[in-house]
Amino acid sequence: MPRRARLLLPGVPLHLIQRGNNRSACFYAEEDYLFYLDSLKLQAEQHGCAVHAWCLMTNHVHLLVTPSKPESASLMMKGLGQRFVQYINRTYERSGTLWEGRFRSCLLQEDDYVLACYRYIEMNPVRAGMVEHPAEYRWSSYGANAHGLRSAIIEANPLYTQLGETADL
Repeated sequence: MPRRARLLLPGVPLHLIQRGNNRSACFYAEEDYLFYLDSLKLQAEQHGCAVHAWCLMTNHVHLLVTPSKPESASLMMKGLGQRFVQYINRTYERSGTLWEGRFRSCLLQEDDYVLACYRYIEMNPVRAGMVEHPAEYRWSSYGANAHGLRSAIIEANPLYTQLGETADL
C-alpha cells in the first residue's frame, strides 16, 4: 500500500521532526552539527523554505519552517537527509539508514500554535534535562530568536516579529 500524501500548504508553517533510527544518535561530534546546519541553510534556500526555529538534539531534530511551494518542505528534507546521511556514513565508516522512517510534519494553522512551537522547539534541551536554560544549549536557534544573535539560517516568522515594535532588544 502506498504512503499517504502529506498535506503541505505554501505559506503555512510546519513543525518538522526527524528521529534517529531506534532513537540512536545522529550527531557524534561538533562537526556533525555544523555540517547539518550548513546543509539546512543550503537546502532551505534551494527549495524555498523559511526556517524560523531549529533544535538539533543528539538523536533527533526539530525544525519550524514555512514552505513557499507545496513540495518545498519535502524536497528540503529529502536533500538534507541525503547529504547528512552520506556525510555521517562516510565520516564514521558506517552504512545504512540514520533516520527512523520519514520525517514527521504538523501544519500550524493557528497563530498561537506557531508561537507555542517556537517555545517548544527551543525549550527541548531544557525538558530533556541537558541544560537549565535554553541559552546554555548551543545547537538551537534560541540565541538568534531570543537575543538577536546573527544567524545565516533564521528568517523570523511575521507573527514572531509582531511581538515587538522594533528589532532592538
